[in-house]
Amino acid sequence: MSARRRLFIGGEWVEPDHGHYEVVNPATEKVVGLAPEASTEQVLAAAAAAREAFASWSRTTPEERAGVLSRAASILRRDCAAYADLARAESGATTGTAYGMQVAVAVGRFERYAKGALEPVETALPPQVNEAGGGTSHALKAMGAGRAGIMGAVAGRRPVGVVTCVTSYNNPWANPAGKVAPALAMGNTVVVKPAPQDPLSVYGMAAALAEAGVPPGVVNVVSGTDVAVGEAAVASPDVDMVSFTGSTAVGQRIGEVCGRDLKRQLMELGGKGAAIVFDDVGEKGLAAAVAGIGTTFSFYSGQICTAPTRVIVQRGVYEALLSQLAAYAGALKVGDPAEPGTVVGPVISAAHRDRVEAYVEDARKEGARVVTGGERPTLPTGFYVAPTLLADCTPGMRAVREEIFGPVVSVVPFDAATPEEAEETAIALANDSDYGLIDYVWSADITRAFRVARRLRTGGVGVNTVGRNMEAPFGGFKKSGVGRDVGSYALHAYSELQSIVWPG
Repeated sequence: MSARRRLFIGGEWVEPDHGHYEVVNPATEKVVGLAPEASTEQVLAAAAAAREAFASWSRTTPEERAGVLSRAASILRRDCAAYADLARAESGATTGTAYGMQVAVAVGRFERYAKGALEPVETALPPQVNEAGGGTSHALKAMGAGRAGIMGAVAGRRPVGVVTCVTSYNNPWANPAGKVAPALAMGNTVVVKPAPQDPLSVYGMAAALAEAGVPPGVVNVVSGTDVAVGEAAVASPDVDMVSFTGSTAVGQRIGEVCGRDLKRQLMELGGKGAAIVFDDVGEKGLAAAVAGIGTTFSFYSGQICTAPTRVIVQRGVYEALLSQLAAYAGALKVGDPAEPGTVVGPVISAAHRDRVEAYVEDARKEGARVVTGGERPTLPTGFYVAPTLLADCTPGMRAVREEIFGPVVSVVPFDAATPEEAEETAIALANDSDYGLIDYVWSADITRAFRVARRLRTGGVGVNTVGRNMEAPFGGFKKSGVGRDVGSYALHAYSELQSIVWPG
């Protein structure tokens, strides 16, 4: 498989000023294709094209926008097999993940926001009754004060303008679709800057949108390995908002740039999900907790910000949980994601593999016990990390505190003399983090689980599950992000509120 892409600017496929760079398959270490290396001038041209297109696209009817998004979904579904093969090759996702969790989710998001474009954008507010009053100044009288009357009002959502979408490497389909589709549905135009590791899929998405009839300039895609490309996409004076998914460190730098011009931000940043397991969980509950926590070993090879990587477990079920998690990890097939039965594919790059391995080695030095994993799989090619379980961890260890973004689970045991003490201890340990994206609670007592969940400083909590409701708001507390998206909340994220008032 080989692909050579061009930039997509103003509805045209444009040769990059700085040539192309190689996109490498993290499983085979072979070249998948050539991605364009944009110049900063081309990035600014893409933002200018989006600005010019905004005037007309923002005035299209909801039905027109819904039609474009719906047609794009149909095109993606038609070409799903080819797109999934590309996603697997450039991201290292397994076949099932590339089909079911990448391209299929992208299709679903375009379909969802085709409907979302038709959602009402104005809400009538209760009329305000003004009582008559004397002695009012001329200025206030001009505003209606001092006279009896009724003031009507509506609150309406309006498009923000030009949105720069900076996307993550762990899912080159679902993540961009989750930004582009709701932004377009609300009448915004976009500049997409994909992750440099796997940008080819995003150009495929742009091609589908072009075939679906998106007007020139409404969608633009620029890529590059030079940090100046991303900086220009954020700093351009034509950009009104930045939507970013990625590391907290990069998000902080983007936030500083946005702050200078007071640009809107939607930031989905790092995570260090705490999985609290109480000793009342029971046999079935413990098995469910192990299955949920075990997704860290397999799903995207642990390269996912929502993973329950930090397990806080009550001493009574500590050894049983370790034993079952070790067995779970040991049963997973690690290898070529294109082969049937593979569950754990490679991480995105050799550099990232080395980074994950360094965290494991640091944990050893700090006193953690490696129950399983911890050694590089013996495979001829590819950037693989064995599913690794770290036991006897303490809250201050780097592996417990920092986002590893790999198939590594750290387990912290705790003791408590009473159920009340167990809750207080677990909550304190879970909240002792710079992050707050998604936490999890396993307990046979649902009332207890909800009581604990409400005190966790995190944007989402899974109670006895790692599943998601795709209409629920998604985003984080603390250094895990700013803002919320998913479902109708994404439509709100890509809009500004305007009020209109009038005398009744």
